[in-house]
Amino acid sequence: MKLYFHPLSGNSRRVLLTAVHLGTQLERIVVDLPKGEQRAEPHLARNPNGRVPVLDDGGFLLWESRAIMQYLADKTPGQDLYPTGLAARADVNRWMFWCAAHMAPANTVLVFENFVKAVSGRGPADPVEVARGEALVAQTAQVLDAHLAGKTWVAQGRLTLADYSLAASFALAGPAKLPISGFPNLLAWLGRVQELDAWTRTAPALPPAARG
Repeated sequence: MKLYFHPLSGNSRRVLLTAVHLGTQLERIVVDLPKGEQRAEPHLARNPNGRVPVLDDGGFLLWESRAIMQYLADKTPGQDLYPTGLAARADVNRWMFWCAAHMAPANTVLVFENFVKAVSGRGPADPVEVARGEALVAQTAQVLDAHLAGKTWVAQGRLTLADYSLAASFALAGPAKLPISGFPNLLAWLGRVQELDAWTRTAPALPPAARG
């Protein structure tokens, strides 16, 4: 299977986390986002939305990162990330969909303003957008922090796709200046994810402008 991705993409990161955890071998093909390759015809033929990641499994093209995560899990006999029971799977799905609808979009505002602009030379962060992003992150982080009180993992009392989906949204928390220092349950959970082998093995190198 081939994965068209970018190493700094949070959407790509959650797929890589899943693949590494499952032991799934993927041919990784970088789509150069700064150069606009995602908007060129070859990639648009794979994903008309012009986004990454895209999985190519023998000609079956699948986009949307969480759909790819679920697909990889379902293809893996004996996998332990995606429950098969109806209620348990719905619980994991609930947090993956919540991530897609709420947590990831909130974080993305600050990723763009504080990280993407810095490394691409697009100018300074827009203070109005930064304030909007900080408010959105605070609102959504509070929900996750409250849910994680007394819990080790997000769903079903064990590591699942829900954890990888959500954690990937915080992969650039430092350079994006995500305001999460006041959420101890969230930080403790994120620390546990960051100690996993899959996290270490999928960590990208940050551009010099984002370091320090």
